[in-house]
Amino acid sequence: MANHIITTNLAALTLVPEHFMNKLAVCANSLSLRDISQLRGAFNIWLRDAFYQNDINDLLIARASFVDALLSKLWSQHHLDEDQVSLVAVGGYGRGELHPHSDVDILILTQEQVSSALEEKISSFITQLWDVKLDVGHSVRSISECIKQSEKDVTVATTLMERRQIAGSKSLVQQLTATLNKNDFWTSEKFFIAKCKEQGGRHQQYRGAAYTLEPNLKANPGGLRDIQTIAWVAKRHFNADSLEELVEHNYLYPNEFFELLEAQDYLWRMRFALHFVAGRSENRLLFDYQADVAKMMGFGDEGKAPVERMMKRFFRILSRVTELNIMLLQHFKDAIIKKTNTNDITNLNTDFELVGTLINVRNDRVFMGSFKIIEMFLIIAQEPRIKGIHSHTIRLMRYARRRLISGLLDYEDCRKTFMSIIRHPRGLGLPLTLMHRHSIIGAYLPIWRDIAGQMQFDLFHAYSVDEHTIRVIKNLHQFSQPEHNHKFPLCSQIVQKIRKPEVLYLGGFFHDIGKGRGGDHAKLGAVDALDFCLSHKMSKHDSNMVAWLVEHHLLMSVTAQRRDINDENVIRTFGEIVRDEAHLNYLYCLTVADMRGTNESLWNNWKANLLEELYFNTLSAFRNGLEKPVETRSKIRENQQQALALLLDDRINEQQVKALWSEFRVDYFLRYSPAQIARQCKNIIKHDREKPLVLISPIPYRGGTEVFIFTKEKNNTFASTVSYFMTKKLSTHDAKIITTKTGYTVNTFVVLDSRNKPLRESSYTKTMSHELVERLAQQDVTVLPEPKVARVLKQFNVAPRVNFINIHAKNRTMIEIVALDRPGLLSNIAEVFQEDKINIHSAKITTFGEKADDVFTISNANDDALSEEEKTALVLHLTEEIE
Repeated sequence: MANHIITTNLAALTLVPEHFMNKLAVCANSLSLRDISQLRGAFNIWLRDAFYQNDINDLLIARASFVDALLSKLWSQHHLDEDQVSLVAVGGYGRGELHPHSDVDILILTQEQVSSALEEKISSFITQLWDVKLDVGHSVRSISECIKQSEKDVTVATTLMERRQIAGSKSLVQQLTATLNKNDFWTSEKFFIAKCKEQGGRHQQYRGAAYTLEPNLKANPGGLRDIQTIAWVAKRHFNADSLEELVEHNYLYPNEFFELLEAQDYLWRMRFALHFVAGRSENRLLFDYQADVAKMMGFGDEGKAPVERMMKRFFRILSRVTELNIMLLQHFKDAIIKKTNTNDITNLNTDFELVGTLINVRNDRVFMGSFKIIEMFLIIAQEPRIKGIHSHTIRLMRYARRRLISGLLDYEDCRKTFMSIIRHPRGLGLPLTLMHRHSIIGAYLPIWRDIAGQMQFDLFHAYSVDEHTIRVIKNLHQFSQPEHNHKFPLCSQIVQKIRKPEVLYLGGFFHDIGKGRGGDHAKLGAVDALDFCLSHKMSKHDSNMVAWLVEHHLLMSVTAQRRDINDENVIRTFGEIVRDEAHLNYLYCLTVADMRGTNESLWNNWKANLLEELYFNTLSAFRNGLEKPVETRSKIRENQQQALALLLDDRINEQQVKALWSEFRVDYFLRYSPAQIARQCKNIIKHDREKPLVLISPIPYRGGTEVFIFTKEKNNTFASTVSYFMTKKLSTHDAKIITTKTGYTVNTFVVLDSRNKPLRESSYTKTMSHELVERLAQQDVTVLPEPKVARVLKQFNVAPRVNFINIHAKNRTMIEIVALDRPGLLSNIAEVFQEDKINIHSAKITTFGEKADDVFTISNANDDALSEEEKTALVLHLTEEIE
């Protein structure tokens, strides 16, 4: 969709330096491949330099005109201008939107019968286009073939709508145009329905979300395709050749035209820069390119900040385009294709009516009272027949939104109504979706605008902060709906019993509101949340609960993923912060919703089980009394008695059991459940100790697969095992390492496959067991070579950070290692521990996108806690090895 219609005589109208065109003109019939290659190279250098000072629309036309001239010259060289055949630009090239590496889409329009001589000329022409490495998409068709293909495929019809003759017979193009302009060829209504279906399918392909880590500038919702869809639909109806013409038809208002133009300009500049950075036709804004694109667009090159600034503007533009796309397509449907039936209108109150399934204003002055904007969303919550907002109302709401001098929450009526929406059973469904889509949340709460479109340049946060927050609230709301009970039974059970779920919802609303301001976002958000709640007449108790949730919203995920949640001291420390069952219930539900809403691909049953186990362990501690620590000896005796009973039921000799247990240190009986102890000991007793024992559990453990190893203690056993898992594309999430008094090691790992699922195939696990046994039986256990670093990880530089965590154990040290999550990291860390004679007792392996955050419980060679000197030496060694 061009804002300037280009013709075959473009050279005089564009920025292209004359010497390029002159070069093409003077090379009579001797334009060689070398000439073309040199000319294209020089032109691309000029085009890149021109990017910084010139209007993007002019640059796109400049490339189109240069390609026009080149194709015309080659067309002539092949004597195709002597035949009844025409060279036609179609698609983006036909519109004159030719980015640096965009495909040059052409149609060679022929008569019904083509001579063999002409076929040979056309073939030679196309071959030369390939030889000069021009990315050409071509079709050779007669007029009847064009019509036949167009009638079957709306994409082909759309491509032909944007035709532009470059060379050859004018009469053929005129005949095609006359046929395409007939009323019965893709009527407005039929074309509209087809393009809306096409757009819906494309949006579904991108999961209906534009806010992704590596967005597609064309195909994502709110991207260039959505702007083009507006133009295509209008072009078919009005025969308009530019967006500006739509203003004349009152389809677009002037301010909407300029808004679309601004959005298009930004997306065009991003795509133009992306093509140069990628060196090819590329619409995906991959991590590999984002920093260089941001620099080329003038955002700077000082680390992550320029990318985040660029993406923030990008996501805001997607939001604006999405809103205009929805409004204008609906306007086209209602006002142009389907005239409203008066029998389909129901009055809702004095200000609003229901038109079909859409809410509409009854007079154009409704939003002069700003509080009516918020009231409309409460009506949407109250009236289940409403499925959306009428295009006319969207238009009026946009104007009202922009007139606001301050936030809507300044008005008491708005505050009351907003809380009514939050408390309504359907308020966080469609009303919240529409409030977010149409930027009403930011109009209500000004600090929301700071997080709107804010992206974090990492692989962990898959969405912008505002999009993530909406997803968290939606997750929380889903827990309240009985039809979703099967998905998260515990969360559903809790939320459906909570007397004031709005406390939980507001915790989700504010949990990340402090991001991007510098400082601790949780503490900043807690202050905002408290102020909001008190100003909205919530009780002091409920307001403090919301603020507490915001301040501690990361506590449970950090504890579950980085600490031993079977350790009584960990549970006591966690419980002391949480304080009571009510706080625990709220925090658990918020944590599940938050983790799911951060990055769906990283949520798995392992994390779900960890959170649930932490919840029940803490709940049990509350009910038994936090001040009553479990007596260690009693716990050991209890575990041994229960395990022995299970073993005797399996007819295992009690003397053999006790002989084996005499080899184990007491921590073995604390760190495993009776069922695990019984299973492991049964297999050890029956096993030939000359060979390693490897057991891979067929039953998932905490949502993962448990791999148990009993073998003679050797150097690199841990490092070799985790490196083996790496070669199988398994991720290690948990490890327990215990050495016996007799020189054996008892290792237990929890692993997940590449899909974040436990292992299922018995044949696969049998092969793994066999390979691990052979590997561990070797005299010198070696670490396998590291695979290549993944493409996306190459764009990140996570400085290694090593911290020591205070724990209650006197003879243990807990160390946290943060680094880039590259292949082989875990085995590298294990090698350092081996070289420094450090014993590993447990490991909690957590990945946050590109960042690994691994926590180990360790001791020195004397099985004691590390001294300060040993800590210093270990930090230096780890940092050197990781870097």
